Amino acid sequence: MRHGKKVNHLGRTAPHRKALMANMASSLIIHKRITTTVAKAKALRTYVEPLITKGKDATTHNQRTVFAYLKDKDAVKELFNVVGGKVATRQGGYTRILKLGNRMGDNAEMAFIELVDFNEHFAGFGEDKKDAKKTRRGRSKAASEKTEVTKTAKTTAVTPVVEDVVVEETIISEAPAVENVETVIVETAENTAVESNDESAETTAESEEAKPE
Repeated sequence: MRHGKKVNHLGRTAPHRKALMANMASSLIIHKRITTTVAKAKALRTYVEPLITKGKDATTHNQRTVFAYLKDKDAVKELFNVVGGKVATRQGGYTRILKLGNRMGDNAEMAFIELVDFNEHFAGFGEDKKDAKKTRRGRSKAASEKTEVTKTAKTTAVTPVVEDVVVEETIISEAPAVENVETVIVETAENTAVESNDESAETTAESEEAKPE
């Protein structure tokens, strides 16, 4: 039983596995992307990322240490001259694994592994990341409830101001209509009074003419 053993031997002896990892790491550093099986890609990621971290600091000691692993002068030169400067501001996570489906024949899961900072066609490449303070502690329920109450209070405080403005505008726009109605009523009443006076005068005149002499 191999309980608790996280290293994938990949079905190879130790010398064979070391040679495989060194060759794949050299190919990845030179070509920036390689296609392999998912198991090999995951094993390569844990192998090559510490070497890329050493590539940020081009000291003689780091160069000799990396060469002891890769045994390839061209790959070491590419790592310290090109890759190290490109990933200088990245705090780990230099590689990306994307699955490609299963291989014809043995149905093995395939994927390609690439260096993140060298894929110019990936969405979001070259965008500046906002420097946000990160914490491992989660927010408490009381803090979240307090935030919600504050947002609700702000919304409630703003809403009456908007309603008052609307009411004032409505009153101002409707006021002339009320005045016009009152003027029309007064004019109608005056006309009615004049007409009634005229009718009463005519009636009086007719009654006087109708009296016998």
